[in-house]
Amino acid sequence: MGMPRIDSAPDTSGDREAADAAEQVLAGLDEQQRAAALAVQGPVCILAGAGTGKTRTITHRIAYGVHTGVYVPEQVLAVTFTARAAGELRGRLSALGVGGVQARTFHAAAMRQLRYFAPRVLGGPMPELIENKLRVVAAAASRARLSTDRTSLRDLASEIEWAKTTLATPEDYPSRAKAAGREAPFEAAAVAEVYRSYESAKQRDGALDFEDLLLVTAYALEEHRDVAREVRGQYRHFVVDEYQDVNPLQQRLLDAWLGGRADVCVVGDPNQTIYSFTGADPDHLLGFADRYPDAEVVKLERDYRSTPQVVGLANKLIGQAPPRRGLPGLRLLGQRRDGAEPRFVEHPDEPSEAAAVARACRELVDGGLPASEIAVLFRINAQSQVYESALTDVGVPYVLKGGERFFERPEVREALLLLRGAAAGGSEPGALVPTVRDVLASTGWVEHRPPAGGAARDRWQSLAALVDLAVDLVAEEPTLDLPGFVAHLAERASAQHAPTVQGVTLASMHAAKGLEWDAVFVVGLVDGVLPIAQSLGRPDAVEEERRLLYVAVTRAREQLTLSWSLARNPGGRRSRPRSRFLDGLAPDAAAPLTRRSAKRPKVVLDGEAGERFERLRAWRSSTAQAASVPAYVVFTDATLQAIAEARPASLRELSGLPGIGSRKLELYGDGVLATLAG
Repeated sequence: MGMPRIDSAPDTSGDREAADAAEQVLAGLDEQQRAAALAVQGPVCILAGAGTGKTRTITHRIAYGVHTGVYVPEQVLAVTFTARAAGELRGRLSALGVGGVQARTFHAAAMRQLRYFAPRVLGGPMPELIENKLRVVAAAASRARLSTDRTSLRDLASEIEWAKTTLATPEDYPSRAKAAGREAPFEAAAVAEVYRSYESAKQRDGALDFEDLLLVTAYALEEHRDVAREVRGQYRHFVVDEYQDVNPLQQRLLDAWLGGRADVCVVGDPNQTIYSFTGADPDHLLGFADRYPDAEVVKLERDYRSTPQVVGLANKLIGQAPPRRGLPGLRLLGQRRDGAEPRFVEHPDEPSEAAAVARACRELVDGGLPASEIAVLFRINAQSQVYESALTDVGVPYVLKGGERFFERPEVREALLLLRGAAAGGSEPGALVPTVRDVLASTGWVEHRPPAGGAARDRWQSLAALVDLAVDLVAEEPTLDLPGFVAHLAERASAQHAPTVQGVTLASMHAAKGLEWDAVFVVGLVDGVLPIAQSLGRPDAVEEERRLLYVAVTRAREQLTLSWSLARNPGGRRSRPRSRFLDGLAPDAAAPLTRRSAKRPKVVLDGEAGERFERLRAWRSSTAQAASVPAYVVFTDATLQAIAEARPASLRELSGLPGIGSRKLELYGDGVLATLAG
């Protein structure tokens, strides 16, 4: 009799291994992160506050979906905004035992797909890609008979990029730009003409720019059923990081990828929406639950980056913002042990502020903190120069992030060449400042006329910083002449070109997003700088400036210092109000002199001067009301009195009066002169 037949039991070792791997992926996640990781089928919205482990949560969610069999790795597409972030996603997924997941930027994913489908969609190979718009924009501007330089060309290119990312045509541009409060380098109609000519030139040459990559890929999916079927069959699950920064063009491509499906997970923080000037639209994130009523919304609020003291300040700051529609708000919960309270420091002038920050950096470095764990954050790049100089003076190395070093900027290098040439002929003692102004004027720089446009304004600020430096040096050494000034600039440039790999980071608040340091100094916090002057009178723009400060504050792990100065230059009138965003945060003892002074005596003027003063007060009241700012932010009574008595007839005469700097001259100069004339 033979042996009885025994049916072998099914091998479940593979299932057990997968289950074990899935559990290991969840191990170590906190309750909120775990809830997000378990939500493997969309639509899902993860609201991830600063320092809450967003990348960890995203990668563990994908890994859990793969290990539980919900996802096939090759069918997952994770998109983000930088190649660095995409590389980090791939690296972490590999460490979790998940290979094959596509983690790319929007542009890289579109490029890969369009290159494959180009013969089918475009009738030939992938067109040439324009990596730098300036050459084509320059030709288009010339055809439009616009006089341009490199700075205005950069601003024109930025306007074209904004228009394309917001899906505005050349015909739409003027009305759309006006509604968005754009500051273009030329009249809107002229920009639209350059945009139209730029598009025609690309089509004639058979070339694409980076915006076209997304636009043509979306078109291919929308209009070619076979392409859509193939792409949507390949990618079934989508993850979109930094969703608050998605612009309408990117959203159109995402919609084309999805094709009406809802298996998408978006991750973002509405409190870190700071890129609307590039076309980003936070409404995509804020309206996600409206678009997908059955969406699962998970909040990550446990902050592992910053001390409870820093977290508390960040919550107070963002808590003062008006409520926003859509998704629930985030309130961070600090998970680290207690640290030092954030410091609020007032300084008499900008050089004093920079010197104090530099000394504090020196003390931290001497105390053992690596210079690379310290950052100085400011609103605009032109503010870097005074901190570059101050750190050099105390022997602390620095690294300038998100921009060129001050002395390496093209406009500064050109100015130095011109100043050296002028110095070769000598100069009279006591004439340094007007000589420097005249030399810079030969480049087209106009002292009291900061131009519109980001690049143009940065260029103007850089050259203005050279004049300010000359003013400061003359105050210390009245006999300083132009050759001496040029020699001083050469010494500064030489010192700042020294290797600074392990240095204090100098960065704009925008460039600091996504980074963190042990000690952070947030500087220059005065109204007109933060919020920046161009935002005043536009509530949405002012609130974006508040979020920018929130981003800066949440970069600090342990030590945070916020500072401002009452005057731009030493000896100047100490009348600049600190940033309105510090109201209710900074202790009263740190309030600027202009806000804690005793009640001012009433101004008494007789005759025509008194009439002019009252007209100016009425103008100031209406101007302040229109801009939603206190009246003293426009001008103080003392400044109005000086204007009424002097009765200036030109912007140059007005600029010589106390309390009137270049920024206020730009904002209010024409209004003052019109009021006086009236």
